[in-house]
Amino acid sequence: MRRHRVRATRRIAVRSAALLLTTALAASTPLPALATSQAPARPSASVDPLIGSANGGNTYPGATLPFGMIAWSPTSTTGDQTSTGAANGYQYDTKRIRGLSLTHVNGAGCNPGAAGDVPIMPFVGDVTSSPSADTKDAVYAADFSHADEKATPGRYTLGLASGAAADLAVSKRAGVADFTFPGDRPANLLFRVSNSLNGSENARVDIDAVHRKVTGWVHTGAFCGRRANGGVNNRKSYYKLYFSASFDRAFSSVGTWKDGSLSPGATSASGGEGYATGADRAGRGSGGWVGFDTSADNDVRMRIGISYVSQAGAESNLRAEIPPHSDVDRVAQAGARAWDRELDSVRVEGGTEARRTAFSTALYHSFQQPNLISDTDGRYWGMDQSVHRVTPRQGAQYSNFSGWDQYRAQIQLLALLKPRVAGDFAQSLYNFARQNGGVWDRWVHLSGATHVMTGDPSAATLATFYAMGVRNFDYEGAFDSLVRQATVPHPDGLSDAGCPGQCAGQRPNLTQYLSSHYAAQDVCHCWGGAAETLEDAVADSALASWARLLGRDTEAEVLAERGSWWRNVFNPDATAEGGYIQARNLDGSWKTPFTPGTDVGFAQGTSATYTWMVPQDVRGLAEAMGGRERAAARLDGFFHRPDGSWSVRGGDPLRYDPTNEPGIHAPWLYNALGRPWRTQATVRQILDTVYGTGPSGLPGNDDLGTMSAWYVLSCLGLYPQTPGSANLLLGAPVFTRAVLDRPGGTDITIEAPAADATHQYVGAVRLDGRVHDMSWVGPRLTRSGGTIAFRLAEQPDTRWATDPARLPR
Repeated sequence: MRRHRVRATRRIAVRSAALLLTTALAASTPLPALATSQAPARPSASVDPLIGSANGGNTYPGATLPFGMIAWSPTSTTGDQTSTGAANGYQYDTKRIRGLSLTHVNGAGCNPGAAGDVPIMPFVGDVTSSPSADTKDAVYAADFSHADEKATPGRYTLGLASGAAADLAVSKRAGVADFTFPGDRPANLLFRVSNSLNGSENARVDIDAVHRKVTGWVHTGAFCGRRANGGVNNRKSYYKLYFSASFDRAFSSVGTWKDGSLSPGATSASGGEGYATGADRAGRGSGGWVGFDTSADNDVRMRIGISYVSQAGAESNLRAEIPPHSDVDRVAQAGARAWDRELDSVRVEGGTEARRTAFSTALYHSFQQPNLISDTDGRYWGMDQSVHRVTPRQGAQYSNFSGWDQYRAQIQLLALLKPRVAGDFAQSLYNFARQNGGVWDRWVHLSGATHVMTGDPSAATLATFYAMGVRNFDYEGAFDSLVRQATVPHPDGLSDAGCPGQCAGQRPNLTQYLSSHYAAQDVCHCWGGAAETLEDAVADSALASWARLLGRDTEAEVLAERGSWWRNVFNPDATAEGGYIQARNLDGSWKTPFTPGTDVGFAQGTSATYTWMVPQDVRGLAEAMGGRERAAARLDGFFHRPDGSWSVRGGDPLRYDPTNEPGIHAPWLYNALGRPWRTQATVRQILDTVYGTGPSGLPGNDDLGTMSAWYVLSCLGLYPQTPGSANLLLGAPVFTRAVLDRPGGTDITIEAPAADATHQYVGAVRLDGRVHDMSWVGPRLTRSGGTIAFRLAEQPDTRWATDPARLPR
């Protein structure tokens, strides 16, 4: 039944919608009062999607489902129609929007991010000029207050200062919205089809008043196309997003625009904006609008489906997932249940309400990717710009792979908790590689190879999946393909296209690398020779571990030796205080001048950080530094200032940076140095002071769930030892009990009855009832499950897990 709220205010519209959702959830499962030992009955009730929406976290608050295709969230504006408040469209302190766009990527760092396709704007007033000509977003945008905003998993509501409001809920590939307008003013919905975050090559809108439909598409891509370090090379299109929107009521007016021209009454328009920014792009683009008579009924319901394959695919997805007569409440309730099922894969007890909120939200952000790109019929748009169908063993095709980030934590969490999705994702990346001439790209956005960052993270990722028991992908074919990429030079490896930040070569100048056993700074065709060497050594070590598991001993031996090539960029005489990772030239000379704070030869980090990026050979790194004692002392200096105070919040080029990936494993290195109590203290300090609740609750870019996955694993007292391994390092859990619900009866239970704010040290551990005097566990736990019981203490136990013969390698 329609709501007849003539002259409804934005606050009434949003709060009514929020009350309906709260009532519906309460009716199905009562929410108990939160105590320090009691979690909400519904996991989704503990999630705050606004965490990470400030402080550079670049998360988005809109409606999305686990691993879903659609992510319906605001595109904000600071007065430039060719930009936005922050990467990925939303920044908490920017309180003006120009639309609610259909696609987003969680936490990517390149401003303005990726996707943000087809912003749909509820506009109060007459459309009297082209919205594309409103280059400062002065007319066809609106302010809002956070008091009129509510975000929950699968649902987003927003009231605007104009008097309009939106209530959104989604399935995996479709969504439904209730838009409300003042009853005494013109009411319109603008479809800004060309205004993706990065711009567009072309776009089209078609309005069918007879059937009350708006359809169209945008042809776009260009992830990181604005970066000054080679982004121009990425200003290209690699996907089309199709949409089909159906309405429950007739249109009172229609119209379209292109660039500066407005065409009232027209029903079709096309035209893109290009991929520049500011004055080079301002004023271009196309779109359309539909108007409604709200004098007697101020509510407009819209259902919308999307597809990367075709218009028919968008319509089929909509019919399959949100049929006619669906309403926001029912779709939102189904979405909340979907999130509950996924979030219930980790059930925790104990901890404060704030800790559970931060933890549940981190798990929520970790499960936002990879993203579904195949339609309900299994078809998807491939990297060769053709339509494909998922393989017979594959459940779905996924994309959005921020490899350089994710292989360090998010990939392991995915394999641990969602091995079926992990396998489908592995097969998806292999499918893309076969469509891309055998090249595995390090940063895949939808169907595009963007080349962003450095190294060969696909090797580390798939090797990790296999080591952790994931088998539902063509692992023999994928292994052979990745080894070929690591051993057979590709012409792109000699190209400087996109360099330094998105070099086209995935194993740059491989011939030189295989000859010199390091990436030479002066001829590497890469972001930084030292960083490239470290990344490739990690990848090759992971491939070696995979080869051993496959019984490919010859390849394992060769690749394992390559995994030690990090030594060729370790200069033992770099400083008077000790050795550091340092870039070197083709002739073998070290790149000078050098200080530990230099970023020459590195990617988004300094030598001080990258020197610790040898997770596959911590023992060897310690030996190179002069032994475990010396290495531990240096690691202390990495986390503390000279006066002994903590330095874990970033901003110091000589010390730990929690905002970026190359050093996020460093707190866990103490385990291999025989100082596990220092891992426990350092991790707890980061958990307590760097992460938290509220919009600034993440230290920096979430990077497609990577930083969130670090938090989840660290709260559980577990962390991956190195890529290509199923071994887990042990820390101190923050919850009294946690159950990791895994398929096939392989659950992992973590018990720490004394866990609280003061008990942050491990005094003893039992694994399946037996004394476990090591600061790591092997692959059996990961693959078969079991119970880890921790006895926690208030003071460090400097004897537990310190036997040199039993340290992690």
